[in-house]
Amino acid sequence: MKKKQMMRQLGRFGLILLIAAIGLGGNTGCKSKKKLAREQAAAEYAARVEQATRDLTSILNDQTDWTLDQKETRFNTIKSWNLQDEEVLRLLDLVEDKLARERAEAERKAEEERLRRVEDERQRAEAARYAPIENHFIAVAGAPDFNSSNERIAQALQLFATPDVPVLIIISQAGGFNDYDRPTTIRKYLDYLKDQKAYSNRIEQVKYDANGKIIELELIKK
Repeated sequence: MKKKQMMRQLGRFGLILLIAAIGLGGNTGCKSKKKLAREQAAAEYAARVEQATRDLTSILNDQTDWTLDQKETRFNTIKSWNLQDEEVLRLLDLVEDKLARERAEAERKAEEERLRRVEDERQRAEAARYAPIENHFIAVAGAPDFNSSNERIAQALQLFATPDVPVLIIISQAGGFNDYDRPTTIRKYLDYLKDQKAYSNRIEQVKYDANGKIIELELIKK
């Protein structure tokens, strides 16, 4: 009887030990998983710090072939990581300032290019508008002989109110101001084309009277 009781007690004691061992093993397993997760997170953080430092330094030193848009995208991605590394934070400030300057310069160049295209379009439109007048000048300069030149001068003068209509020739432009050559008249200018046999200007501006005749002509050297 006593032997059976002793066996039952030993059985209970063994069961308790088994439960305790299982519990201890479970806690150890949880602690190992947490430690592993912390180590993994630390490794990922360190890798991002390294990558961020490398990319930001490359952008800062112009060591990439990225476009400005690509550099800005990469910068914003790194910034979104919210890394609290002192070197990364320092590089973020420097790169942000650099990209802001590059963007301002890109916008300035884009505006200059837009204005250039607008001016080119204006000149093309004016060239088309003034083509009939310039064709007369080209014809005078290209006339094969004296009589032909005089005939073409007479035809050209029909476009003007009088042979004494002033002709102004711009020789330079700066700061919104024009510098003009010595004033002349349309008759003298046409004679000049006849002698030089070359038309090297283009029409900048024309003024007309109520009858559609030219009363002032402004040219600019090509």
